[in-house]
Amino acid sequence: MKKKNIIAFVKSIGEDAVAGIHAHGKRTRRPLRVMLIRDSRIPSDTKRKDLDIVVACDFSKPDKIAECLLPYQEDLLAISCRSDSNMEWFAKVIPHVPYLRTPSTESIYWATDKLLMRRRFRMFDRKGTPAFTVVRDNTKKERARIAAKVGFPLIIKPTNLAQSMLVSLCYHEEEFERTLRKAFAKIRTLYAEKKYDREPTIIAEQFMDGDMYSIDAYVTARGKVYCCPIIRVLTGKSRGRDDFSNYLATTVHNLKKASVAGAEYAVETAVHALALRSTTVHVELMKVDDDWKIIEVGPRIGGYRQKLYQLAYGIDHSVNDVLVRIPEKPIIPKRQKAHATVLKYYPDKEGVIMELKGIKKVRELKSFRSISMYKKVGEKSVFATHGGTAVLSVALANPDRSKLLADVRRVEKLLKVMVV
Repeated sequence: MKKKNIIAFVKSIGEDAVAGIHAHGKRTRRPLRVMLIRDSRIPSDTKRKDLDIVVACDFSKPDKIAECLLPYQEDLLAISCRSDSNMEWFAKVIPHVPYLRTPSTESIYWATDKLLMRRRFRMFDRKGTPAFTVVRDNTKKERARIAAKVGFPLIIKPTNLAQSMLVSLCYHEEEFERTLRKAFAKIRTLYAEKKYDREPTIIAEQFMDGDMYSIDAYVTARGKVYCCPIIRVLTGKSRGRDDFSNYLATTVHNLKKASVAGAEYAVETAVHALALRSTTVHVELMKVDDDWKIIEVGPRIGGYRQKLYQLAYGIDHSVNDVLVRIPEKPIIPKRQKAHATVLKYYPDKEGVIMELKGIKKVRELKSFRSISMYKKVGEKSVFATHGGTAVLSVALANPDRSKLLADVRRVEKLLKVMVV
């Protein structure tokens, strides 16, 4: 009998993930092929030699999706999606791969819409869910209703955008009115750029003041949850910006075992509230005093988690994402071999990038592992709260915790993104 060996990904897949899957196939003497299902409506001049199969289909037409997958049905072993922005299309593909282990389309919609997510959380744990409501418009009457229901300070956020786009903190009425005006002016453009079919929606929710963490976990077809090590997260607010994008993610923390166990229990509860299965999840949590609150859950691998887990623990996150869908037990080494940090860098103010300083000296640091560039000189840098993305990210690792922290500090001093 012919063995199934195609691992499919919807719309995007990193080169590191492809290499990891191929290496795993060689180790297990089961040659694995990697397929990318891309959108035929979007022109592509990328000629990647690491991919075994690339198919293009029109995601807006179910018959076209079925047609392009039909020749591979007998060989498909698993299918995954690595990005929040692509989950809409992943959900459209799922009905056409009925014999693969996947999350349900309903659970994906619940997990990628912050309003539906909050409603599910409230059903399972009303005390652990902050007050929230839909923002219908930016009138004085509507703002008064929201202030009475949610209270200040409050967070406003779009229900479907990722990377903290348009997420803002408001302390008073004037700030609330101004922030909503900007958000409503930009949200339709951003939804159109992402080609989302859903109606652009903004919610307001109670601000949770505490320490932020995240956990990636693997969920089996039966709902068993395997948690990866907890990650400490700092947002742009720690850099003095009015911005909730993740600035720093690190394995360095001072949590006790009992506290970590509490966080893992909160993750399991949130996963079951969303009825997720056969997937990796990225869960953001807030530690408020001694309680754990769920910020949100994404049905995919967290940003930079492959690097962090690989550098610190030797966990191949991309391979585990496949194993849980085959299904096989994920491989999670417990022994920590190093401390690791990823810094996602924005300049101190918005503008056109004129110069990048300090990169050469950063590369010379003992803890330096890699740097990823997302913008070039001449391009505009905008904070996430206004719909922008980071300029670059730096990955650091060191067996010595104090040396890693020292190099993190050096990166913060050395890197300069000059804008006008």
